[in-house]
Amino acid sequence: MKLPIYLDYNATTPVDQRVVEKMLPFFTQHFGNASSKGHAFGWAAAEAVQQAREQMASALQAQPEEVYFTGGATESINTAIKGVAATYARKGNHIITVRTEHKAVLEACQHLEKQGCEVTYLNVNSAGLIDLGELEAALTDRTILVCVMWANNETGVIQPISDSAMLAKSKDALFMTDGTQALGKVPVSVENIDLFACTAHKLFGPKGIGAMYIRKKNPRVRVIPLIHGGSQEDGKRAGTLNVPGIVGFGAATEMAISDMENESSRLLTLRDGFEQAVTGALSGVQVNGKEAPRLPHVSNIAFEGVTSANLVSQIRELAVSTGSACSTGTGKPSHVLKAMGLSDETAYSSLRISLGRFTTEEEMQFAAEKIVSSVRRLRDSHVVTNHF
Repeated sequence: MKLPIYLDYNATTPVDQRVVEKMLPFFTQHFGNASSKGHAFGWAAAEAVQQAREQMASALQAQPEEVYFTGGATESINTAIKGVAATYARKGNHIITVRTEHKAVLEACQHLEKQGCEVTYLNVNSAGLIDLGELEAALTDRTILVCVMWANNETGVIQPISDSAMLAKSKDALFMTDGTQALGKVPVSVENIDLFACTAHKLFGPKGIGAMYIRKKNPRVRVIPLIHGGSQEDGKRAGTLNVPGIVGFGAATEMAISDMENESSRLLTLRDGFEQAVTGALSGVQVNGKEAPRLPHVSNIAFEGVTSANLVSQIRELAVSTGSACSTGTGKPSHVLKAMGLSDETAYSSLRISLGRFTTEEEMQFAAEKIVSSVRRLRDSHVVTNHF
C-alpha cells in the first residue's frame, strides 16, 4: 500500500491511463482544428469530436445534436442559467433552486438577482432532501427555470430529480440539473430534463472540458450563449474546440458507464464498511445525509468534540476534504451542512471522504484505523481550535 492515500475523488480524479492513450494522438498526429472543413487534419478532428458527442449522448440517453462541449461544469451551469434568464425574460423572471446547490449555481442566481430576477431558494430537511411540496408551492406562472442538483458534491445526497422535473413541467418551467457528481456513478437520463451540466475530471477524464445537454424537442430550449466569437457548437459556445479534452471526456464517460454497476457495488461495500468501522469504534459520530439516498462512494462524517481542521492535520497519510474543493479556504462552515440544520460546531467537525476507481479495501481499513486513533488522541488532548 502506497501513502498518502487519495480519498478526495469528489474534488477531482486522476485521468485513467486508457483515457490518456485515447487522447495522445490528438496532441500530435491528429492536431487539426475541428472547424477546418477543407482538409484531412480538420476532418479527423471533427470525426473524433462527433464520436465523443455520440458517447456523451448515449450516456445521457439524449441525441448527439443536443450535447455541447464547454470548458467545464461551471461554464455549462452559467451558460444554462444566465442563458435561460436572458432568453425567456418575456415569460418571467423567477428562478427556483436549492440552498445546497454548488456555488456555481448559487452565485449565478445571486448575480441574476442583482439584475432584477427573483430567486427562490428551497430548504432541505436534516437528510439533505428537498420537500416536493415546497417546490410545488414555489412555482408560479412567472417561473422560467428550476435548478436542482442531481447528487450533492459534499454529502452525496441524491435528490428526487424525476419528480422535481415533472413539477416544473406542470407550470411550463424549464428544468435544469447539475449532474456533475452523478454522471458515471449512478444511472442518469435526461428524460423530462431540459438542461444538464457535467464535467470530465470527476470521472477519470481530463480537466478543462465540460458538456451541457440542451433539449431540442418538446420543448425546444433556446439559450443565449455566454461566450461569443464564433459559430462553434451550433452557436452555443464560441471558441476552438478542445479536441484532446473532448476525446478524453467521451472515452472516460463510456468507460464509467460500462463499469458503473460493478464499480458502484464495490465502492458501496467499501464505503459502508468504513462507516461501520468508524461509528462502531467511536461515540459521538454522525454520518451526514445517511437517511437519504446517497452516491455509493461518498461519506460525510461529523466527529463530536474535534474540528475537521485539527483532524486533517493528524491524518496526513490521507488526502481527504473538509468540504467542497471550491469553498475550501473561505473560513466559513459548509453552506450544505448548515442548510441541513447542523450547528456551526458540527459543520466544522465534518470530514468528506470520497472513494474512487483505484481505492482498495486495504486503504479503507487503514483510513478507518487512522481516523479512529486520531479522533481519540484529539479528544484526549482536548484540542479545540478557534475556527472563526
